[in-house]
Amino acid sequence: MRISVAADENAGVAAAVVEELRRRGHEVIAHGALAPEERDDWAWASEAAARDVAEGRAEQGVVCCWTGTGASIAANKVAGVRAALCVDAYSADGARKWNDANVLALSLRLTSRAQLDEILDAWFAGAASADPGDRANIAHVDAIE
Repeated sequence: MRISVAADENAGVAAAVVEELRRRGHEVIAHGALAPEERDDWAWASEAAARDVAEGRAEQGVVCCWTGTGASIAANKVAGVRAALCVDAYSADGARKWNDANVLALSLRLTSRAQLDEILDAWFAGAASADPGDRANIAHVDAIE
């Protein structure tokens, strides 16, 4: 799978995200501090990764900033992106199941390497719910302007 990854600084688990995704056999498109020629501010880097997902250059994305909040907000401004800030495996599983999230947002400050592995395990094992109520919620979110 092709995954677009953005970080606003090369701190915390930023490099580990790229390393772990590649170890799992994914192709990584890097943005922000992970791509030296690009602007590394969280808003610009997260937008770039989100646009890769929305425009089909990547199937999923991972955006990172110090808290993860700004990265998720910026990514969610891009139509077609459903970014979820995940702090553990349970929130990652729920984001995939109930929100059909296609961009994972992570905190560079709070995410340990052990948590990263658990979050990615849950993220990639998860799938969107087929429940009609859940699907209706996703359709409604996609229609909100």
